[in-house]
Amino acid sequence: MGFPNINMRSKTQNPLNYKFLLLSIFLAFLLLFILRSNLSSSQQNPSPTSQIPSSNSIVEIQTNPQTTCPPPTTPYCTKIPPSLVQALTHYSASNITPQQTLKEISITSQILEAKSPCNFLIFGLGHDSLMWSALNHGGHTIFLEEDKSWIEQITSRFPILKSYHVAYDTKVSQADDLIRVGQMEECRAIGDVRFSKCQLALKGVPSEINEVEWDLIMVDAPTGYFEGAPGRMGAIYTAGMMARNRREGETHVFVHDVDRVVEDKFSKEFLCEGYMREQEGRLRHFVIPSHRGVLGKSFCP
Repeated sequence: MGFPNINMRSKTQNPLNYKFLLLSIFLAFLLLFILRSNLSSSQQNPSPTSQIPSSNSIVEIQTNPQTTCPPPTTPYCTKIPPSLVQALTHYSASNITPQQTLKEISITSQILEAKSPCNFLIFGLGHDSLMWSALNHGGHTIFLEEDKSWIEQITSRFPILKSYHVAYDTKVSQADDLIRVGQMEECRAIGDVRFSKCQLALKGVPSEINEVEWDLIMVDAPTGYFEGAPGRMGAIYTAGMMARNRREGETHVFVHDVDRVVEDKFSKEFLCEGYMREQEGRLRHFVIPSHRGVLGKSFCP
């Protein structure tokens, strides 16, 4: 018996209008950003640096002078960064709102407030992408998208967004078989997913993705609302294995649309109910510690 079509997710428009509430989130974030900037500049005057992502790197500060504060004698540090200006302007003028509700967005934004700038990987490129990039201002945010034409459409409007195309070779109709495959020994072995023998491990992901230790991973794609869609089985499994394979620390993993059977079952199976921190609406939040080099550590707690 296959996994049924429970809920259809559209890239076009959410019927609920959260524009005013989203602006409130941005304004609160901007106030915190400005206060932090002023406090930091009163203590020291760091010079701008750049860093290429590696196995344990995070892109801390861009060398673009528009996003780097000059000496504290000038008033520029109190200005809103250009990326946040673009996000505020876009959502103020747009009738299209993000796919997630305000309460769902707040779960991730609270983690970003504490951890940004950080490494944030998102499966899916959508109307909320500019928001996530802005909330991780100064960090390293990458989107993985199944639709090449959609990537061109969104990135032509917002060149600041960095997205890669990913091809999926699964279908929702295979979910029953794949969840059994994921219980096999080769799918429970901790290691780099590029070299995994597990059928669920995504192999078409660019090398850059596997060379970065991600602090946050959100699974909100690929399409999964009908039997012939690729489904999120591989994305959920791969997110969990990336988290377990990091050198140390923990990874916050978010899965959206858990009201659907695939997202519900696969997140519990491969991200583990014991690692689940909370659920708000259709968003589930897991915190997965590193398993690397830890002998005898079980796949799930």
